[in-house]
Amino acid sequence: MIAFIQGELCDAGQDTIVVACHGIGYEIQIPVSVAQVLPDPGNVVKIYTYTYVREDALGLFGFLTKDDLKIFKLLITVNGVGPKAALAILSAMTADELRFAILAEDAKAIAKAPGIGPKTAKRMIIELKDKLNLESMIEGHGDAEMSLSDPGDAAANVRDEVIMALTALGYGNTEAVRAVRAVSGADEMDSETLLKQALKKIMIF
Repeated sequence: MIAFIQGELCDAGQDTIVVACHGIGYEIQIPVSVAQVLPDPGNVVKIYTYTYVREDALGLFGFLTKDDLKIFKLLITVNGVGPKAALAILSAMTADELRFAILAEDAKAIAKAPGIGPKTAKRMIIELKDKLNLESMIEGHGDAEMSLSDPGDAAANVRDEVIMALTALGYGNTEAVRAVRAVSGADEMDSETLLKQALKKIMIF
């Protein structure tokens, strides 16, 4: 298993790069999102990799972050989703956007990825929603700028988790707080339920 490859970027295309390491050139398939932020050839890069082995195929798939690699590994556990389809998904949306879509059960957003139909998107939601949580979405993004009430209040903690998840995905803090406050019966909901309802509110604001 190759955990990562660090070396000189020799060639870069939209979906494939070649990285030279100790005299060997590794051809690595990447999502478009990686291609868009790579440095010019000749620079040193570090690519986290997944080695795909089948009787008739051997390939390396690469990502700039461990988080993207983790999501890729989760995606290919879904029945009917292979490495190529997983790359297409991560080319169309970020890891956090995918988490959000899965937790919000937004099959339409996932189905926008090339080659991913509504049935596959729904299957992904069913198979992965229990493997994802709000903590994984907000890890590393920092605290929200505004909380709703006393942090010792369990209901407030749930609301704050949802606010942090929304702001981590790019929504403004004010917009996130407004959406959570607009949900009727929020105090009785768990994080996932409140997240789904807050998303619906944001969509209609």
